[in-house]
Amino acid sequence: MQRAMRLLEAVADREYGAPAKQLAREVGLALPTAYHLLRTLTHEGYLRREKGLFFLGEAAERLSGSAAQQKRRSMMDDALAQWRDSIGAPVYYAVYRKGEIELLGVADSPANPAAEEWADFRETGHAHAIGQCLLSQLDEEARRDHLDRHPVQSITPYTVRDERTFLRRLDRLGWQEPVVEHQEYALGTVCAAFPLTAAGGRAAASVAISMPSHQCGRLLPAARRLQAEIGSRSGTLALSISI
Repeated sequence: MQRAMRLLEAVADREYGAPAKQLAREVGLALPTAYHLLRTLTHEGYLRREKGLFFLGEAAERLSGSAAQQKRRSMMDDALAQWRDSIGAPVYYAVYRKGEIELLGVADSPANPAAEEWADFRETGHAHAIGQCLLSQLDEEARRDHLDRHPVQSITPYTVRDERTFLRRLDRLGWQEPVVEHQEYALGTVCAAFPLTAAGGRAAASVAISMPSHQCGRLLPAARRLQAEIGSRSGTLALSISI
């Protein structure tokens, strides 16, 4: 296995491929042994051979993609945890992708627990700050498509009552202004969210925090502080959109 891995690494270092003799010499293998391993790796899809040269195959590329994805997720989790500790509140990261709200990461703690998802998060985007922030980044057609599939409905006494009122609210939101909701999704919880501009247009993205409603006085200042801190590492979250 170790010898096969060394051959894979040698091929990965050669963008334009390499012949068996060169690979055998680089990893210090006898040519018959290298040929046997290369044939096996090619048969299993980890390598492919073209005109006597070996290149990485689809199986190896899938492994590489999986490792990169895990690294991006780890970077995202570390960033969210850092901001959680700095702000003293749960931090959420979500995107709007393929017509749905996707919560990609949450960093909370026993002292500052995340809001409980008591109603399906994807279906109640009109009620929580993350959903409102994501929907505000969509064009009119995409918004209406979403609301046709997930209609506005009251889930607490504070939730917006109808689609027309909700759409007017979205239209009034200022670009890069935090979206704030007070107990619209969950009683006893307030939330603030803002768009992540580093998404580069590939997807609508949002970062948010939540707090108990008795701390509502510190919600907006904390959100603005997080927004200011996030700029230096926003690329971490932008990469995570492909997770």
